[in-house]
Amino acid sequence: MRKILLTAALAAPVLLQQAAAQNRQISGRVTDRSTGQGLPGVTVLVKGTTIGVSTNSDGTYTISAPATATTLSFTSIGFVAVERTIGDASTIDIGLATDSKQLGEVIVTAQNVERTRNSLPYSATQVEGDNITKARNPNFINGLSGKVAGVQIRQSNTLGGSTNVLIRGTKSLFGNNQPLFVVDGVPISNANTNSADQQTGRGGYDYGNAAADINPDDIASTTILKGAAATALYGERAANGVILITTKKGRKGLGVTINLGATAGRIDKKTFIKYQNEYGAGYGRYYEDASGFFLSRDINGDGVDDLVTPLSEDASYGARFDPNLRVYQWDSFDPTSPTYKQATPWVAAENGPESFFKTAFTLNNSISIDGGNDNGYFKLGYNNIRDKGVLENSEVNKNIVNFAGSLNLTPKLTTTAAINYTRVDGKGRYGTGYGDGNVMTNFRQWWQTNVDLKQQKAAFERTGRNATWNYSDPSDLSPIYWNNPYWVRYKNYETDQRNRFFGNVAATYKVTDWFNILGRVTADSYDEIQEERNAVGSVGLSSYDRYNRTSREYNYDLIGNFSKNVTDNFSIKGLIGANLRRQYISTISAGTNGGLVVPDLYSLSNSASDPLPPNENEQKIAVDGIFASATLGFREMLFLDLTARRDKSTTLPSKNNTFVYPSVAAGFVFSELMKDVSWLSYGKIRANYAEVGQGASALAVNDIYSKISTFNGNPLFSVPSTKNNPDLKPERTKSAEGGLEMNFLSNRVGFDFTVYQQNTVNQIIPVTLSTATGYSNRFVNSGEVRNRGIELTAFVTPVKTADFSWTLNANWTRNRNEVLSLYQDVQNIVLATYQGGVSSNATVGEPFGSIRGSNYVYKDGQKVVSATTGYYQQSATSNEVIGNPNPDWTGGVSNTLNYKGLALYFLVDIRQGGDIFSLDRYYGLATGMTPETAGLNDLGNPSRNTIANGGGVILPGVLADGTPNTRRVSNTNYGLYGYLRNPAAGFVYDASFVKLREVSLTYSLPTSITSKLGGVKGIDFSVVGRNLWIISKNLPDADPEDALSSGNLGQGYSSGSFPAVRTFGGNIRLSF
Repeated sequence: MRKILLTAALAAPVLLQQAAAQNRQISGRVTDRSTGQGLPGVTVLVKGTTIGVSTNSDGTYTISAPATATTLSFTSIGFVAVERTIGDASTIDIGLATDSKQLGEVIVTAQNVERTRNSLPYSATQVEGDNITKARNPNFINGLSGKVAGVQIRQSNTLGGSTNVLIRGTKSLFGNNQPLFVVDGVPISNANTNSADQQTGRGGYDYGNAAADINPDDIASTTILKGAAATALYGERAANGVILITTKKGRKGLGVTINLGATAGRIDKKTFIKYQNEYGAGYGRYYEDASGFFLSRDINGDGVDDLVTPLSEDASYGARFDPNLRVYQWDSFDPTSPTYKQATPWVAAENGPESFFKTAFTLNNSISIDGGNDNGYFKLGYNNIRDKGVLENSEVNKNIVNFAGSLNLTPKLTTTAAINYTRVDGKGRYGTGYGDGNVMTNFRQWWQTNVDLKQQKAAFERTGRNATWNYSDPSDLSPIYWNNPYWVRYKNYETDQRNRFFGNVAATYKVTDWFNILGRVTADSYDEIQEERNAVGSVGLSSYDRYNRTSREYNYDLIGNFSKNVTDNFSIKGLIGANLRRQYISTISAGTNGGLVVPDLYSLSNSASDPLPPNENEQKIAVDGIFASATLGFREMLFLDLTARRDKSTTLPSKNNTFVYPSVAAGFVFSELMKDVSWLSYGKIRANYAEVGQGASALAVNDIYSKISTFNGNPLFSVPSTKNNPDLKPERTKSAEGGLEMNFLSNRVGFDFTVYQQNTVNQIIPVTLSTATGYSNRFVNSGEVRNRGIELTAFVTPVKTADFSWTLNANWTRNRNEVLSLYQDVQNIVLATYQGGVSSNATVGEPFGSIRGSNYVYKDGQKVVSATTGYYQQSATSNEVIGNPNPDWTGGVSNTLNYKGLALYFLVDIRQGGDIFSLDRYYGLATGMTPETAGLNDLGNPSRNTIANGGGVILPGVLADGTPNTRRVSNTNYGLYGYLRNPAAGFVYDASFVKLREVSLTYSLPTSITSKLGGVKGIDFSVVGRNLWIISKNLPDADPEDALSSGNLGQGYSSGSFPAVRTFGGNIRLSF
């Protein structure tokens, strides 16, 4: 025995050495591809063996693999499993992508309740944070565009402009249609403070959405709750859907993440007007010289009349360009100009309006520090965004600081706290709509093609005054209609500032293993100031206007949560709670009166006359709610959801201020009964019914009085034109939804199909009253709007190998909106009127926002031309339905390709159908700036020649008797192609588009490199692009997506539209 033991002891080292020689050590790091942070607890397994390890807290691992091993597998709940070929590698780094197809995926739902996807009996879409920030969009809302079925996002091309978000269509005719935003349980304001004039295209600035104050880099995930069954627990605020934002939290250990990014952007020339370069300033043959195109004045004092540009005119129907022709133009009358009192060649401008645009530039940098242990966690972050636009003197700076922490005070008591501070400073936001504050009104509608922008800039810089191209007359050098564009940008600019805090403090006490109580206080508070200037020397009266807004919202929640498996087969989960909401909003707007006394001094005290009384508004809202929900589960296969909420609101009269919103939903995971079907990975059907509502505005119940100018020194007050109603009830949306979810081939292919119908009744609308009452309208409960539609989300992973994967995701939505009824026998209510003779309407039998105006007269589908005039005949009224701003369908397709440490992603965003009225074309075609107003006619002659000289055009169409039109009409003067000779319908266009919305290419350095850099855990390099290519569109020379503002108004209407900006850039993410 002793010999055997001795032999074994002597042989053991040799055997161990041989075994070690047959194994090899492999190390590396597993990270979350979305954040770059290490993933703890990931199982690393040598395929075909039982040899495995788990990653450490920072995601690192070391495994001893047999020499014969060929593959390592990496698996973790909630992530896509990955296999990697070993080869000769001693270091293998892996980035795991979130697996939204796993049945155990956790979804954040109403009231911040986390649930597994398979238990949801309603439609909810979760978008991971890295998917939102892939293209480094400074506004996270825009990062959702094209990614979620049922959600229509319409972006603005203005700097820091607002984004319109619609979930399953417009429901309220006059109320809010934007979804509720909730951040970590905190309802936050997404208020749009743009003026009513701005929203209807009559000038003003787009100050953006308040929800854009959220730091995109701090978002872990966003859940979109679409139907009423998903949102009913939020009560009266939930009619339009809910966007739940979950921010990133600290994890065990200590980590630092730094993002350094910059992007540059240039205008997309496909979305900017193209100019004819054959003819210059003027309205036609109306002037003093022999040709009729120029003024005749003796400028040089030689006693002979000279040719002078018609300076006061703002069109391009003038004389044909001729470099041999010498003309006194606007710069000839500027004493500081090199061409003062000199005639210059009559040629098209070398530097047209396209040269006015700069390269946009954005710096987007952030840093976060997080850590934690078994007793809690913390995360501290800072984000700075400096966004310079394509216009001169335009910039929006955003600074965001956020902190979140959690502490386990006892084994049963946990406290959490979060605070976010945002400061937004804007200067020189773009003027919008029709007005002298928007340079696009000039460039697209009223312009002289002979005006050189480089010379306009030099004149402004030389003189510091409004040396415009649009003087009243050579003897009167004051601007008549339009300012020098550089004067507009550097003198008539706006400034704004918003300081905002939002956050929460909460405590959770674990009463038992299956029951806990949550107490939470949330707050959202901000103060905002907006200042607008019109300098002395501008078109119109000089002025200074100031708007202040204060918003406070506090929520107090007490919620009991329970979750218990009653038996092995039966479970029950749910909550019961109460919510107290208190809101306070105060606004004050004031402005100077009669102009400014001292130039460039912008204060109310610099008013030439006594300022008018300020417009002050104060709203206080209190809503008390109690709510409950229960989810009954059977064998993780059958689920039944029941919820109810009762709200009591001060925005409604006491007899109608209490209302209950119920929901019932059921889901059946039928794949649990088909486990022997190998090709079926998952299958579920679901159905639900719910009711939610929307209260009245704070000032819709009781009449208020507004102070106006005094009369003989006596104070006066006025009553509103709309009579309020003390008997109002809340609007109510009744929603039914059904859906089918199926995954196949080990979750390589799948889809989610949803059908829904939502009817919103008790609309709060103004109806006409007899003026004998002293009012013009009164609010009543009446009317019904229906939305019904189909949503489809699908995915497929065509290729998945150890080193390479390709995943394709697609979504498609069709929503049909219809106004079913209004009030008694009323068939139409005008929602808004716009310049150009069109209006937005609620018409029975038509979609919300239908566009009305004058139309062509048709015969057998062809436009009828008057035999007498040769121009198109127009409808007898200007009240015909000529357009529908709602799309036929929307969709998006994204591709993600991963090869080892390299990831390529791109998204195509699609909108099909819908109409848009273009005021830019309405006026711009009349003023003769565009190529179609010039060129050759059917005879091969310049169309602007007189008819006697072979000019003119024949408008396509037929006469009243159906015979083809052959009458030639003149094209020598302003108006043929524009509004003077055409109905409003001639300027309604198809708003369809297909866009390459986002592109990103990311390379993650392997651990074999980063491990040598001293504390660096990961480095990712990304190249990004946004709005790189409009693949298809039908609206000429403009972006069909560009909108005036968010909200109900301005959709389907374009005026002074800004071109889209194609953005390129890069980003570096460092993890320590």
